Amino acid sequence: MAACTAGANSSAASSPAASSSSSSSMAPRRFRAAGHAGMREDRPAPPAGLGAWLRAGRGLWEKPRLKVGVTSCRRGGACWGGAPTARCRGPAAGGGGSAGPMWRTLAVASAFFPGLFALCVRALRWAAPGWSIKDRVLLSGRLVSTVQATMATVSGLTVVLSCEDVVHDRHWLAVEYIWVLVPYMTYDIYVMYLCHWHKSLEKGIAERKHSLTSVRSFLLQERLMVTHHLFILIVLTPVTQHFRGELGDFFVGCIFTAELSTPFVSLGKILMQLKMQDTLLHKVNGILILVTFFLCRILLFPFMYAAYGRQVGIPVYMVPFRIPLHCNIANASLIAPQLYWFTLICRKAVRLYSSSPADKSR
Repeated sequence: MAACTAGANSSAASSPAASSSSSSSMAPRRFRAAGHAGMREDRPAPPAGLGAWLRAGRGLWEKPRLKVGVTSCRRGGACWGGAPTARCRGPAAGGGGSAGPMWRTLAVASAFFPGLFALCVRALRWAAPGWSIKDRVLLSGRLVSTVQATMATVSGLTVVLSCEDVVHDRHWLAVEYIWVLVPYMTYDIYVMYLCHWHKSLEKGIAERKHSLTSVRSFLLQERLMVTHHLFILIVLTPVTQHFRGELGDFFVGCIFTAELSTPFVSLGKILMQLKMQDTLLHKVNGILILVTFFLCRILLFPFMYAAYGRQVGIPVYMVPFRIPLHCNIANASLIAPQLYWFTLICRKAVRLYSSSPADKSR
C-alpha cells in the first residue's frame, strides 16, 4: 500500500497531544492510522479499559485503508491530512521509484514477446508440418498480438476501476505497462515487416530480405500502422511517462482498454487463414469486432471527456475548452486512424453479411 508523503510526521511527533501523559482517559489524543504515514487525524481517546485492545488490535481505531495499488493526490498538491506538498507519490504511484524497475520491465518484455513468437513458430512447425513459413509467421504474430491485447485490456480495466478521482488518483500499472508496450510496439513493427516479406515472396516478388527495396515496399503498404506504432513510441510514451506529471492515470488506463477489440480482430484473420470465413463463428466474431471496436476505440474518447466533466462539474461539451490544447490534439491524432479502420471494418461487415458464399470466395 502506498501512502502520500507530507510534512506532518515531524509536527505530529512534537505536538502536545503526542507528548502528553494519560492524565485523563477521555482527553483528546492524536492517533495515526497504520499504513498512512504522514497522515494524522484528531480522534477521542478510547476508554482506559480498552487500552489493551488498542495495543493488540489497532485496526479498531484506524481509518479505512486506500485501495491496494492506489494513491490519491488531491487538488492543490495537498495530501489528505497533511501539509500541502508539490507531489504525492509512493510505491503504488509508480513515479517515485528508481529506474531499476523500469529497466527490468523493459528487459523482460523485450525477451517475452520475441520469445513467445519464436516459440509459436516452432510449435506450429511441429503441429502443422504442411504449413508454409508464411502461414506459421502470420498465425504466430496474431497469437502474440492477442496475448498482448489481453494483458493491456486487463491492465487498463484495473486502472480505470481503481481510480475514483479521474485526475489525481494513481495506479502503478498506468506507468509500468507503458514499459511493456514500448518493446511490444518495436517487436510488432518487425513482425509486420516479416509478414509483408513472406507474402511478397509467395506472390513471386523477389526482394532480398532486409533490403532497402523490401523495407520501402513495407513502409508504403503499411504506412498507417507503422505511423500509429511510431506515434505511440515517440509521442505518447514521453507524454505518459514525463510530461503529464502525476495526473491522469485513469485516462492512461482508458487508452489501454482500446486493445479489447484486438483479440477478435486477430481471431477473424485466423479464421480466414484457416478457410473458415463461411462459418457461424466467423459471423459472430465479426459482430464482436464491430461492437468492441466501436465501444473501446470510438466511444472511448467521448467517455473520457464525460468522465472529466463529471469530475470537475462541467458539461461534457465544455471539456475541450477547459483542458490543454495539446490534450485535444493528441486525442484527435489517436481517434483519426480508429475512424478510418472502423469504416473499413463496416465495409467488410456489409460484404460479409450481404454476399453469398460464392461472392465472398471471389
